[in-house]
Amino acid sequence: MNRELLEKPFDPNQIKQREGNFGKMLDYVEGHSIIHRLNNAFEANWSFAILKHEILQETDEVVVLGELSANGIVKTQFGSSKITRARETGEMISLADDLKAAATDALKKAATLLGVGLHLYSSDKHPSKKQSTSDGKHSAGSNANSRHGRNDGYRGSNDGNGGNRSRSNNDTGNGRISSKQHKYILDLIKEQGMTKSQLNQQCVQAYGSVLAHISRHDASSLIDELLAL
Repeated sequence: MNRELLEKPFDPNQIKQREGNFGKMLDYVEGHSIIHRLNNAFEANWSFAILKHEILQETDEVVVLGELSANGIVKTQFGSSKITRARETGEMISLADDLKAAATDALKKAATLLGVGLHLYSSDKHPSKKQSTSDGKHSAGSNANSRHGRNDGYRGSNDGNGGNRSRSNNDTGNGRISSKQHKYILDLIKEQGMTKSQLNQQCVQAYGSVLAHISRHDASSLIDELLAL
């Protein structure tokens, strides 16, 4: 185990921001950055499994218990995600994606117990640059994950197959945006008078890619942002 590498601060360009409780901006790093750090520190000799998951109807969220194992060390943590629903019908958009996001939350929290990303919680950390649009408002992805209650400092997404202990380290659940999400987002911006070009610009600012190439997890965050407008 390379403890020095595990606890090494992330580069500023890897640090994102989301809006937490009471409007406070919180720093976080994406799931793929956590996985990359674990791969380097343990030479990819680590595993992560979902021990159990639960859908909480009263709070409209999913909760998972994840277990991170490496070099004989085992860390467990809970992760959660709000269930993403269509505004008009209340229909769930993708429960699988919500479970994956909760799994990522659990992975990130478990990784902090090994020192990964602990500097993000330090009172003397360096502030990261906030993302904003030209009108001074936060961009569509600047408070990514706020509705999902994810402690994103981890939002990447890992597998949330509840109880499936054979998940690959590279299965981040951060695959390409689904066609259902893509269509729903385009419908939302049409209602709000936003052009696809404007949306793509915001996606590039927030996620580093145009809409068609963002991850399912980021698409879920974007839907939350658009619904909040």
